[in-house]
Amino acid sequence: MTTTVDDSAATGAPAAQRGRARPFSLSALASYLQVAPLALILGFFLLAPVLMIVVVSFWDYDFARLYPDFVLTNYAETLGSWVTWRTYLNTLKYAVIVWALTLFIGFWVAYFLTFHIRTSAMQMVLFLVCTVPFLTSNIIRMISWIPVLGRNGLVNSTLIEMGLVSEPVEWLLYSDFAVVLAMVHLYTLFMVTPIFNTLMRIDRSLVEAARDAGATGWQILWNVILPLAKPGMAIGTIFVVTLVMADFITVLVMSGGQSASVALMMRNQMSLLQYPAAAANAVVLLVLVLMMVAGILRVVDIRKEL
Repeated sequence: MTTTVDDSAATGAPAAQRGRARPFSLSALASYLQVAPLALILGFFLLAPVLMIVVVSFWDYDFARLYPDFVLTNYAETLGSWVTWRTYLNTLKYAVIVWALTLFIGFWVAYFLTFHIRTSAMQMVLFLVCTVPFLTSNIIRMISWIPVLGRNGLVNSTLIEMGLVSEPVEWLLYSDFAVVLAMVHLYTLFMVTPIFNTLMRIDRSLVEAARDAGATGWQILWNVILPLAKPGMAIGTIFVVTLVMADFITVLVMSGGQSASVALMMRNQMSLLQYPAAAANAVVLLVLVLMMVAGILRVVDIRKEL
């Protein structure tokens, strides 16, 4: 004869609790209530616009109207056009060049503020000095390069007076050089800030231990400081790359309309009321940027910084 024993009875649980669902704790409810405002804000201002862009990217259109539909024409035209591919490659070129320059400049500025300025008060003062230009508009700071780099600008006038050139240098303005220079000027601080924050957290005893072990300055930099600065460098890279990929006004003004970027192409499409085509380009650009960010996060664990 076989006897079946109830698990709840075997564990000694009271009969009243057998089969009863686990009650919902007040602490869990409080956690959901605390995160609800942020979730609503992100959902309304971030997720909803992105979802709307994705939906519109499948619509059809003509010169006057939009037609809610589900067509792949916009993506086919975006991904099947050589002009579009050249524009994306040009944007990636700007992103890589600006990233390399801002990383180089930003790291050494942050390194100087961290290890060569002794007092915290002076470090903060010099860091705030770096931020002073950013109290003005990006457009004003960008346009300020025009009288400097122009045909009759400060640089060309100085070169001619010194006898280094016989006529004005044309490529200083309205060229890729001017675009990169303006972007580096605009976005270097976004690289300096996270790297400076990371370097300030490095335990100075590690540097002293490496120096006591006989390491040279470059060995300390390469084997101690750079590995510990990677989270800040990764955060700065994300900032700079996303800003460059989405920039169109700098490309438009500093190239004189002679260069193109993905954001500028979307701006032109919207000016022609080609909203679904611009939405398709926005989705492709978003996917590309997310892939780049995912690649950075796989290489560097920025949770150490957060």
